[in-house]
Order: sequence, then structure tokens, then C-alpha cells
Amino acid sequence: MNIFEALRHDHDKQRELVDALIQTHGDTEQRHKLMDELKTELEDHAKFEERYFYNPLMFDDLTHEKARHSVAEHHEIDELIEQLEDTEMSSSAWLVAAKKLHHLVHHHLSEEEHEVFQLAGKALTEGQKESLAEQYNDAMH
Repeated sequence: MNIFEALRHDHDKQRELVDALIQTHGDTEQRHKLMDELKTELEDHAKFEERYFYNPLMFDDLTHEKARHSVAEHHEIDELIEQLEDTEMSSSAWLVAAKKLHHLVHHHLSEEEHEVFQLAGKALTEGQKESLAEQYNDAMH
């Protein structure tokens, strides 16, 4: 397995969770459970993706800008999660923020898969792609 397959596997899980989250209604157990799961998944993924994917890319001219941009988007996602946690779950404002998060997560993952992965494919060696996947998976699972 290479780093792209490892990341894409977790991206698919994040898409499912964020899609399910915006289908929930009110201050329910289901909404709380999905929110907790999504928050944990996004936080762990961002932390280990930055360590085992973006860190090596920061030092390559080809990928430096894209890496910085993606890390900045991780911070935007964190801020939206904080906003959701500070908002009453049964309010319409909560759903508005959840839909913003949904949009940002989908945009971010799509950009990573269609732009960053292409450039990173050129910047990383085959050996790096495999060893980074191993390190990332060990940290995540």
C-alpha cells in the first residue's frame, strides 16, 4: 500500500461521516455520536497526514505551496468543528455550520486527491510512498 491509498481510505470514511452528519436532525444521540466520530477522525487524520505526508512535501519546491494550503485548510476545518461544539445542536445555526463543514471537507479532500496527490507522486520516491503509508497507518489505526 502507498501513502495515497492509505489517505484515500480514510478520506472515504470522512466523506461518509460528514454526509451522514448533515442528514441528522436536532439534539439527538445520533447527531452527537456522528459529531464525536467525525471530530476524532478529522483531528487524527489531519495530525498524522501533516506528519507523514505534508511534512516531507514542505521541503520540495514542487509541492511546498500545495502543502501549506492544505495545512491551512486543516485549521479552517478545526475552527468549524469548534464553532459546531459552541452552537446549540438543535438550532438552525448548527445545521448551517455543519453544511459549511460538509462543503469544506468535500472540497479539501477532492483538492488533495486531484491536485496534491498528482504533484506528490512526482516529488516522492516509490520507497517513500510505501514507508510513509506504513507510518501513517500505524499512527492512525
